[in-house]
Amino acid sequence: MKQVQEFNEYRQQMNEKILAADNKVLKRLFNLDTNAYAAGYIDVKTKEMIGLACSMVLRCDDCVKYHLGKCHEAGLSDEAVFEVFSIATIIGGTIVIPHLRRAVDYWEALKEA
Repeated sequence: MKQVQEFNEYRQQMNEKILAADNKVLKRLFNLDTNAYAAGYIDVKTKEMIGLACSMVLRCDDCVKYHLGKCHEAGLSDEAVFEVFSIATIIGGTIVIPHLRRAVDYWEALKEA
């Protein structure tokens, strides 16, 4: 619970500071990101799974946590999340394994929260 709460609070706090700077490019980038994950021809659950896999391959732990949170909100099962983990690890190679460990730890924390 603490891990999830700390991540979400920090992310929200920093996003507010970033957006408060009123930088047009950053605001547009944040808006583009929000719109990319909105429901469209591809449903939100699938988009979050894609985001999770890409984040793992890119080895961005913050992104992995964010997308795991969204996958949890979307109701993904353990089995579905582990399939995404397996795809990301196959695509990214063994360098992804440390991020996989942290992702599994965070997924467990989300389920406990």
